[in-house]
Amino acid sequence: MEKSIVSPEYGVLLDLLRRTRAKTGLTQVELANLIGETQSRVSKIERGELRLDVIQLRSICLAMGVDWLTFLRTFESELEKLR
Repeated sequence: MEKSIVSPEYGVLLDLLRRTRAKTGLTQVELANLIGETQSRVSKIERGELRLDVIQLRSICLAMGVDWLTFLRTFESELEKLR
């Protein structure tokens, strides 16, 4: 099994996360403040240098005001494009 942090699927997740943050109008600094992290950590998450677990991803979605299940459905839709 391929490590998920370097998989195409993980790349899709990170791209969706970046696009979602931008669409909500939040900067990395603003998102970092909302989740109690530093801008540097948010940047590392978005670049794939730090691996997210499902709890962290859910917290980020909630902080951005994005419905968690909608985010997951969008992610699944994006993954379908890979196949």
